[in-house]
This record gives sequence, structure tokens and C-alpha cells, in this order.
Amino acid sequence: MTHSIVILAAGEGKRMRSARPKVLADLAGRPLLAHVIDTARTLGPEHIVIVVHGQGGQLIRADFPDSDLAWAEQAERLGTADAVHAALAELPKEGSVLVLYGDVPLLQADTLAPLLDSADRGELAVLTARLDDPFGYGRIVRDEAGAVQKIVEQRDANEAERRIDEVNTGVMAAPVDRLAQWIPRIENDNAQGEYYLTDILALAVADGVKVRTVEAGDAASTAGVNNRAQLADAERELRRRRAASLMEAGVTLVDPGRIDVRGHLECGHDVHIEPNCIFEGRVVLGSGVRVDAGVVIRESWVGDGAHLRAYSVIEHARIGAEAVVGPYARLRPGTELGEASHVGNFVELKNSRLGHGSKANHLAYLGDAEIGDHVNVGAGVITCNYDGANKHKTVIGDDAFIGSDCPLVAPVTIGEGATIGAGSTVTADVPPGKLVLARSRQTTIEGWERPRKTHSDPDKQ
Repeated sequence: MTHSIVILAAGEGKRMRSARPKVLADLAGRPLLAHVIDTARTLGPEHIVIVVHGQGGQLIRADFPDSDLAWAEQAERLGTADAVHAALAELPKEGSVLVLYGDVPLLQADTLAPLLDSADRGELAVLTARLDDPFGYGRIVRDEAGAVQKIVEQRDANEAERRIDEVNTGVMAAPVDRLAQWIPRIENDNAQGEYYLTDILALAVADGVKVRTVEAGDAASTAGVNNRAQLADAERELRRRRAASLMEAGVTLVDPGRIDVRGHLECGHDVHIEPNCIFEGRVVLGSGVRVDAGVVIRESWVGDGAHLRAYSVIEHARIGAEAVVGPYARLRPGTELGEASHVGNFVELKNSRLGHGSKANHLAYLGDAEIGDHVNVGAGVITCNYDGANKHKTVIGDDAFIGSDCPLVAPVTIGEGATIGAGSTVTADVPPGKLVLARSRQTTIEGWERPRKTHSDPDKQ
């Protein structure tokens, strides 16, 4: 059976108070719509059609250039049925179709799969939820035998109908040919003057088509995002889910309420994560990794047993096993740390490799550098890699010792086992095994006196 998915993304979202379409609002580092598309793809549809409108639609298309997505334009915002009608031209004439919403990001595939199964059997399937406070939602109206009769929107419901706690989530699945027959029969004689997709339920009942409801086990997953407060609620729920998944996999989270996974976090066994850490994009933590408080990691790989100390920022880097980073270190893109290497407080690396067992423990900048094994880099060392127009490389051989406060003016090579005395400015290659000093001799000036003020200081009177 051919499966298609339609995602409605034409809503303006005025309550978000944003110049951008609502479905592009950021949730865990990605647009709301991206989460919905991911879920849709896990269901394996042959077609995914996204319905957009106007200038906002152009912005949405620009953010999602994926070749597996088809697009439909809703000329006017005349309701959900009108939006689905716009998508029909992009759908095959047979098979089943599932309708999702671009601002409902937390639904999961295992909740939605039964809807498609029902549609494959020729049924109309509707996803419902039970809410303690159903205000604003369409109510599921059943007869005395429990069979679904219709959906009544909040504005059109009477007092008895408003007391119903089973609500329509808007998500439904149907055979494509049935949907194409029902939508032209929908009328807009309601408080909003819109064409409601939910009206097909009553049409299905009238046509003798079986209506099946699937109740979402987790009502929070069906919530739409219409304003900033609801966006924050969705963020908390997604954070809770991901924390629960990590702990179930054996990760220790000191405070599950204070971890942000804005992408995909893969962990080995016995990983320990302190509060307020942020993981963006794809991050891999090997077994036994410890991440201290406030660490931010983006698109990086961390080897077994590494220790990332507090408030370090790591992006597009590879960190070897047993390495130690931080606190307050910054690893910029292109950084590679060898096994058992150490990068200490206020050390920054960019496009550089620090070899096995090498250390840069204090206040250094190492950019565009190839640093060998067992090298010591002292405090205040800088690779002067930029001449104002081009970047140049610094190469430091194994077992070299770079004393404190040494600018290394690239391009320059320091040989294996060489020693650079503290305070030296290195502008030429250094032979292996040699000691290099590049500083003036210290001189004491006898008889010198510090200058004195020539007028009185009123603050000291």
C-alpha cells in the first residue's frame, strides 16, 4: 500500500510575534517543522507534501531544500480542509495519506503508525487525546454505543459538548480516494467561516465508512506550538524525553532537568554528565567520559576516558582517549587532541593537532599548528599564524619544550627535543635538540629614580 504524508505549514502564527513563519521557530536547535519531517520519514512514506502559503512559504522552502519533499501552495488561508485540498494534486490517486501539522513537533512514529494501518483498511482514523482542560480543542462526539459521530470545534460546541474531555488533535489518516471525495463536500458554515478538515468525520459516518480513533498515550506529544510559552513547554518536554532516554541507556545525569541535547548524543557506557551542559549536532562520547558543568559541545567526537572540565566550549573537534580539557578551554573547528593530552584553562586551539601526552595547560593560543607527542607548551605561548592576509603553519616536533610567553611567528618549524627559553620570540626554524633564546639580556640600571609628580595631588592631601 502506498503511503503519503501531508504536513500543513501555512499558518501565519501571529501569536509568536515573529517576522518568520511559525514552523521555523527554533526547538532544540532545529525548526519545529524539521522535527515533524523527521517523524514523517521514519514512517517510510513514498511522498511527503508540505503545504505553505505566500512569502512565508518561500522562506520555509529555502530552509528545506531536501529532494524528497514536495510542496503545495495554499492560495488563501481558508482552513485546514482547504490546505489539504491544495496538497491533493501532489498525491497519488490511491493509497493512504496521513495529515500532520508543522507546529506539532513531539508526536512519535509509534503513535502514528496505527492511523496509517487503519487507512490501509479503508477506514478514517483520527488521533485523539484526553485533557484535564480541553478548552480550545475540538471535541469528539460519540453516540450511546461509543461510536464516533462528529467533531465539534470549541466555538461551535454547546455546553454539554464542551464538557467532553476527549479532543481531536487534528491528526488523521484516510484513503486518498475517499479524502478526495469528502473535501469538496465540506462547507464553511461555522464561527470562523473556514473549511474544517475535521468535518470529514461526519461525512465518513454518513457514507458508512468506519471511523477509528487512536488515543495518544502521551497527551503532551499532541500539543501544538502557537506562542513562545508553548514553545518553551515543548522544549522542556523534549529535554525530559532525551534525558530519560540517556539514563535508560546507562548515562549518569546529575540533574536530568538541566541538560540540553540539540541534536544527536551518542554515549558509551559509564558516561557521567554534570548539570547545564549543551550538546549540539552529532556528538559522540566514548565510554567513561566525564563532562563537568557548563560544557558546550558541538559536532565533536570524544574518546574513552576523556575528562571535559567545567565551562569548556568544543566545536567540530576530535578528542583522544584519556585527554583532559579545561576548565574554560576553547577547541575550535579542526582541533584534534591526541591520547592523554592536556589542554588547560584559557587555552584556545583552532585547526591544530596536539599530540599524544602533550600539554598546553595555561593561557595559550595554538592556531594552524601541528604539535608532536610529549610536547610542553608554556603559559602565554602564541602561534602567530596570521600575517594580515594569509594563515601560516607552525610545526613543533616530539618532546619539544616551549617556555612561557613565547610568540612563535609562523611559518616556523621547531625540531624534535628543542627547548625554547621563556620570553623568546621565535621567527626562524629551530634545530632539533637545541636551546634557543631570543630575548634581550636583563640589565639593572644603577642610580635610576622613578619620576615624581611636579604638583600636589589633592586626593592625597
